[in-house]
Amino acid sequence: MTLPLLESHPDQLGGIDPTAIANCIDDCLACARACAVCADACLSEPAVADLAHCIRTDLDCADLCGTTARVLSRRTGTTAVLDALLLACAEACRACAEECEQHAAHHRHCALCAEACRRCEDACQALREHLVGTA
Repeated sequence: MTLPLLESHPDQLGGIDPTAIANCIDDCLACARACAVCADACLSEPAVADLAHCIRTDLDCADLCGTTARVLSRRTGTTAVLDALLLACAEACRACAEECEQHAAHHRHCALCAEACRRCEDACQALREHLVGTA
């Protein structure tokens, strides 16, 4: 649904591939949801104190992914800002994936969250590469 919305916008994207933006938005939103669910699930685990760093990492990642999706949905026209935001989002996703992977063997929610984080990290990197090509 994101791609048709982007394509229906009357402003041009300045050479940026709408499919790359739509994919990144969708992966950011999916990752934000996965991180929010994972954080909540971690809070329900018996050894919640052992998952404190995971919860914080999930929440940071969810916030950055949500913000990235919202900014990408607008026509800011500022490639430098988008690049910095995508870099920060990719880094948050990488850190969250690494943290969740440490718990994945015992907590399925962490395994699923790590997968979503890796997809989002890849999407952010792909869009960053595309932005470099259009700058």
